[in-house]
Amino acid sequence: MAGSRIHLMNLYPAVDILNSRAVRLTKGDFAASKVYDEDPFAAAQAWIAAGATHLHIVDLDGAREGTPRNLEKLRKIAAELEVPTQFGGGLRTPQAITSALEAGASRVILGTAAFTQPQLLEQALVDHGPARIVVSVDVRGGKVATAGWTQTRPETGEDVVAELHERGVREFIYTNVDRDGMLEGPDLEEVRRVADAVQGRFIYSGGIGNLSDLEGLVSLEAATLEGVIVGKALYERRFTVAEANSVLTASR
Repeated sequence: MAGSRIHLMNLYPAVDILNSRAVRLTKGDFAASKVYDEDPFAAAQAWIAAGATHLHIVDLDGAREGTPRNLEKLRKIAAELEVPTQFGGGLRTPQAITSALEAGASRVILGTAAFTQPQLLEQALVDHGPARIVVSVDVRGGKVATAGWTQTRPETGEDVVAELHERGVREFIYTNVDRDGMLEGPDLEEVRRVADAVQGRFIYSGGIGNLSDLEGLVSLEAATLEGVIVGKALYERRFTVAEANSVLTASR
């Protein structure tokens, strides 16, 4: 009988929406965006057709304007593609969070608001449960970055993870901003430190450029590392979804 495949980590292809198109930024810089598809739905559909089982969608218009701008695109993607989809960008009110979930997001991502609006995070955890609220911890120069990565806090990523645990957060995305979009690979020792600090689960993002980068993450054997977000490397065909899935799963 053929053996089954178990997921060591989930692959989250990134669909970042700016001006209604699928783009990628370099180091979070809106001025350094590159359009990869005129239609975000087509981009998402292509990843699912290639074998992806999860999606990571960021409403960059919403992040810039402070309120979601692409919920209809989320609604179409979630309804027609029917895979777990996490969504962030501009979620700064309870209604915005609820609207994103009602539009089909399996879980929502809070960034700056998780730090600047502690009551919003607390209410979201109560209203929707910790499994549906993901906090994005973005680190630049070793310190946590907020406000679209334009401001930094004095704490390290590990410090903030510990603080957020105390507030009831169990799901995280950890992004190394300095590596984002650079295709130069993750700092595995940094990822290991974060994995040790996280008591729930986290997804790594930042700098994935080759299959060897995914192999490096797998080699950490970190129980708390649930997945990896990949954007530019997939769009630029550094490797395929199938190749990534092969690295991120194992026979049993």
